[in-house]
Order: sequence, then structure tokens, then C-alpha cells
Amino acid sequence: MKQTLLRKYARLIARIGANVQKGQDVLITCGLDQPRFIEFLVDECYKAGARKVKVEFYHQPLEKLHVRHQTVTTMAKVEEWEKARLQHYVDSLPCRIYVDSDDPDGLKGINQMKIAKAQQKSYPIVKPYYDQMENKYQWCIASVPGAAWAKKLFPGLSKGQAIEKLWEAILFTARVTDDPVAEWEKHNQDLQDRCAYLNSLGIAELHYKGDNGTDLTVGMIPEAEFKGGGDTSLKGIFFNPNIPTEECFISPMRGKAEGIVYATKPLSYNGELIENFSVRFENGKAVEVKAEKNQALLEQMISMDEGAAYLGECALVPVNSPISESGMLFYNTLFDENAACHLALGAGFTDTIKGFENKTIEECREMGINDSMEHNDFMIGYEGLDIDAITRDGKTVPVFRQGKWAF
Repeated sequence: MKQTLLRKYARLIARIGANVQKGQDVLITCGLDQPRFIEFLVDECYKAGARKVKVEFYHQPLEKLHVRHQTVTTMAKVEEWEKARLQHYVDSLPCRIYVDSDDPDGLKGINQMKIAKAQQKSYPIVKPYYDQMENKYQWCIASVPGAAWAKKLFPGLSKGQAIEKLWEAILFTARVTDDPVAEWEKHNQDLQDRCAYLNSLGIAELHYKGDNGTDLTVGMIPEAEFKGGGDTSLKGIFFNPNIPTEECFISPMRGKAEGIVYATKPLSYNGELIENFSVRFENGKAVEVKAEKNQALLEQMISMDEGAAYLGECALVPVNSPISESGMLFYNTLFDENAACHLALGAGFTDTIKGFENKTIEECREMGINDSMEHNDFMIGYEGLDIDAITRDGKTVPVFRQGKWAF
């Protein structure tokens, strides 16, 4: 891939994604797949004015070794130095950049129950730190090609050719053009305009209906609003948390979901794929799940804590988004969620509450925002999905028809 394009992409992540500020620290979390690109990204963060950039590498094979050899108690223990580091992040609020290149099947065969038990033990310890940071810092998730991921998408090509093809797809969907900044400004405006229209309707419920059997009604929080594209932190800094993004999203009312929904794409969870599944809701809770592949893992996912079985997000994405029109199944949530309407089981977003900046996190959750250690997006959109908004004054307004915007 041309170095000039990779430089543009790195600059896009640093300046439009995380929007690194002068004097701010940056923490980058990434795999080992594209070290040269990470060099570019670090350089661009410094050029944006970063005081200090720290890179934390991870490697799926090492994760498998840790899980195999450590006890649950060891895995779950949050060491004192780790608590000190979290407190440092609370105090300094560094930008967080996550560069994903994972193999979708990279943790296949791992002891998922062992991981779950360790996470359930450690989460109550780390949660207070993350609650103190919520909405206060900029963050951005982006991707680069990993060899195993590329070969899964392009099995008929050599490793080098597959990586090149995946680079092309990533840069296209991230709008890395001659002028990515202008492209993203235009794109953000379009998403914000659509959100403004949706928010003007006074939506009480969204009704999803598909010829694949989906028939689901989800209730909205009266004070919640749709958001899309860029976001603004409580420090007043605008940033784009996802590159790419195509969604208009909202957090629904906890406990207000009835019916059944069928997933239209695989879900990558903890390094394994859950495929061909459905979720049935009663009183807002997922009470029955069925999957042709990894049924037990899906059941584990919704039982991680009390909130894991409730909805935290409803996101609207048309089937004619650039990612969808690429015709590719990425086996990666960042991309696949932006190719189709999706729901998320688990934590909701407190910043979808109007005036959240004047409320505590606890007050937002009392209003209906779901709380959980999990947040797992799964795709439900396709050409046969219709969505209606039932407004608070009793009107039914078409939002999606045949998988596309109805306005």
C-alpha cells in the first residue's frame, strides 16, 4: 500500500478521529500486525501536539497462553500498580486509540468460561475508574489488516495480496480520499441532519419488521436523542469515536423490548464467531437465544451480569452504505455494524440523554440507560427490514423501507 495513503489514514485517526490536543497524552492499543503504520500514527499524534504517546501491544496467541496457564484468581486480580495506572488515567484523561487487526477466529478453542469468571471478578474493581472517565476523554477505534483476518476474507489470494485487498477496503470505507478531512466534515453533517430529523419526531417506540421473522418493538427514553458521526467530550473537544461510521444511534429504555429479532451477520465475540442466531425479548430482557454456531457462547454473553441481557443501543444504518455496497462481510464488528442496522446487548450510552452534561451517570441510568460490563453489537439489517417510528402523539412514521432510509 502506498505510504502516502497510510500517512493520510494515520493523520485522519490522530486529528479527526481522536482529535489529539496540544499537550495531551495518547494511549494506543494495537496488535503486532502493522508496526510501520503504528509508527506513522505515533508520529501524527506528536505532530498534532501530543505530549507523550504510549503504545501497548497485544497478541492473541499470548492471550491463549495466559488463559491456559493462569488460574481464574490470578487472571481476575487487579494488581495495585494496575489500580494506580487507572487512577493516573482518571487524573490525566489521555486520548485512547484502539487499532484492531484481530483474527476473527484467533481465540478459537480458548476456555471462554474461564475468561468470563475472571472478568466478572475484576469488573467491579475497575468499574469505578471507568465511570469517573466516562464522556470526559476522546477515543477512536480504527483498523489495519492482520494476515489471518485478511486470509479469512480473501482465502484464494496469497497473504501479501490478501493484506493489500483488505487495506484497500479499509481505506475506502474510512473515506481516505484526496481530502479525508473535507469528506468527514460532509459525512458528519449528513448524519447529524438525519439525527435532527429523527429527534424532531418525538419517538416513543421503534417497530422492526422483517420477512425473515423479525418482529420487535423497542421503547425509547423520552429524554434520549439520536446521535451520529462525531461526538463532543465533556471537555468540549469534538472527535470521531469510530472510523468508519455510518450509524444514527440511540440508547433505548431498559426493560422496554418485546418480540424476536434475527441476526443477519455473524457476531465476533471474544475471538470467536457466533452465527445464524436469534434473540427473543420479554419485558426488555433477552429470555431466549438460539444459534447454529456457538450457542453456549451466546448464552454466556447474555449472562455476564444482570444488564447483559438488556438492550443498550438501537442503531440505524442503510443497506446502501459504502460498507454494505462493498459486498464484503468483514467478520469485524466495527465494519459489519456499519453495513447494517444493529442492536447492542449490554451498556447504553449516558451521553444520549439530552442535557447529560448536567446529570450524573447514576441519574442517566435511573432514567433508563442500561448498565453492564458488556456492550455487544449484533447486526439485524438487510434488504427486507422495515422500521416504523411510533411517536408520542400516536403517529406511525416510516423510518426504513426495504433496508433503506424512508426519508
